[in-house]
Amino acid sequence: MQIRKGTEADIEALAALYDGLNDYLSCHVNYPGWIKGIYPTREDAARGVEEGCLFVAVADGSIAGTVILRHRPEEGYRKVDWKILLDDQEVFVVYTLAVHPRYLHMGVGKALMEFVLTYASRMHMKAVRLDVYEKNLPAICLYEEFGFQYMATVDLGYGMYGLDRFRLYQRLIPSQPEDA
Repeated sequence: MQIRKGTEADIEALAALYDGLNDYLSCHVNYPGWIKGIYPTREDAARGVEEGCLFVAVADGSIAGTVILRHRPEEGYRKVDWKILLDDQEVFVVYTLAVHPRYLHMGVGKALMEFVLTYASRMHMKAVRLDVYEKNLPAICLYEEFGFQYMATVDLGYGMYGLDRFRLYQRLIPSQPEDA
């Protein structure tokens, strides 16, 4: 599996991944609470590609998964005591970690999380933060497995979609010695 920055040529495949995943979730347990046509959408993929912060995991020539890494947190993050004061530019915030239904339970989510942490270290970030819907137990287990620490539960303003409580997590990134 290769993980690389998403390109404009990937946008249609990402839109199909999001729609396919939302269709899958509508027939199974919808742990993240995502809604087709609401989130995630083609526009989310296009914005991530345009901002240069969307990454894709490619397996067998197809996009198996994706993640967006921004410096800009949701407003609800500002209400939390993160135990360390950091500027937004020192933090990656994980958005839209998604795995295509054909690749579920094949290690794509773990590969994306490994990439996030390695990339954060390479980019000299001091922390990675994320939010997860409080009932998204598979994602919570994944994040905790990767050493993310629970910080708080907050309302991020998505109550109109039945998503009112999100768990916030943080993983501090150890500083790397400069190359000699």
